[in-house]
Amino acid sequence: MKLLLTNDDGIDAPGLAALLSAAREIGELVVVAPAAPQSGMSHAITWENGVWLEPRGAERFAVHGTPADCARLGLLRVAPDAQWVLSGINAGGNLGADVYYSGTVAAVREAVLHGWPGIAFSQYLRKDVALDWTRAAGWIGGIIADLIARPVEPGLFYNVNLPHLDADSPNPDVIFCPLDPHPLPLSYRHEEGDRHFYDGNYHSRQRNPGADVDICFNGQIAVTAIRLF
Repeated sequence: MKLLLTNDDGIDAPGLAALLSAAREIGELVVVAPAAPQSGMSHAITWENGVWLEPRGAERFAVHGTPADCARLGLLRVAPDAQWVLSGINAGGNLGADVYYSGTVAAVREAVLHGWPGIAFSQYLRKDVALDWTRAAGWIGGIIADLIARPVEPGLFYNVNLPHLDADSPNPDVIFCPLDPHPLPLSYRHEEGDRHFYDGNYHSRQRNPGADVDICFNGQIAVTAIRLF
């Protein structure tokens, strides 16, 4: 099985390296990822300016564009025979309404629009605990194997969010759950001139019991099936 891997944190991001580590036993891997960080780009694509596809070694390409550009060029030019698209692991959660802002999710959504199934992976972050990418990679290997073994449904992709646990915590359970509809709270600080900076507290966002935000914040892996059509 050939898998196309991408992200929005950039081709050199440690989360992408963790995803590569997790997927290596599952199939042949091709990386097509942004040359530089593209977080928060959502589903933006490059229209008028050409997109540079830069070889970075064997089966590894950097795109000077957005995550959605990566999915397009990866599937059209680099690996049209790929069977799944995997995106991540994003450094930061993509929970609830975040899926509409996330470049990590948009790369998979673009693939699904063109007929390829996909999975987006994100790692929720706590400021008080060091992040262990090796542990995160260990968690998702089984999730990838499980999800790609399921029947492919047109218009469906999976959004996976990993909890950020203490080093001595037991491994989390995998919970299939709905997407929480609540957005991040609107909160901006005003600095000199007309500049406004978002300063909302991600960790105190509103959440529905049993939905993905609640599941991940409570220390479990949230897996959400999202249907586009």
